[in-house]
Amino acid sequence: MRIPATLFLLFALVPIIEIWLLIKTGRVIGALPTVAILLVISMTGAYLARSQGFKVIGAIRDELAAGRMPGAHILDGAMILVGAVLLLTPGFFTDFIGLLFLIPATRTFLKRWLRARLEQKLMRGEVLIIRR
Repeated sequence: MRIPATLFLLFALVPIIEIWLLIKTGRVIGALPTVAILLVISMTGAYLARSQGFKVIGAIRDELAAGRMPGAHILDGAMILVGAVLLLTPGFFTDFIGLLFLIPATRTFLKRWLRARLEQKLMRGEVLIIRR
C-alpha cells in the first residue's frame, strides 16, 4: 500500500510543528502556564464543539422536517467533528486549526473555498459523480 506524499508530510510535519511550538512557548512563559493555556483552549473548544454541534443537529432536524436535504448542515457537522478531533490532540497548532473549524464565520469561509475547489475539479474532469 502506497501512502500519498501529502499525507506523509502532514503526519510528519504536524507533530514537529507542535513540539517546536510547545518548546518555544514553554521557554518563554514556563511549563505550567503553557499547559494551563492548552487546557483553557481545549475547554473552550469543547464548549464550542458542543454548542455548535447542537445548533447543527437542530438545523438538520428542521431541514428534514421541512422535507429538504440538509447538505450544508451535514458539511457543518463534519467540520465541527474535525475541529473537535483536532482539539483533542495536544498542541497549539492543531488547537488553532480546530478552533477555525468550530467558529461559524471561518466555517462559512472554508465551505466556500471547498465548494470552489470542488467546482474546479469537476470542470477539469478530476472528479466524477456517478448516480445510481
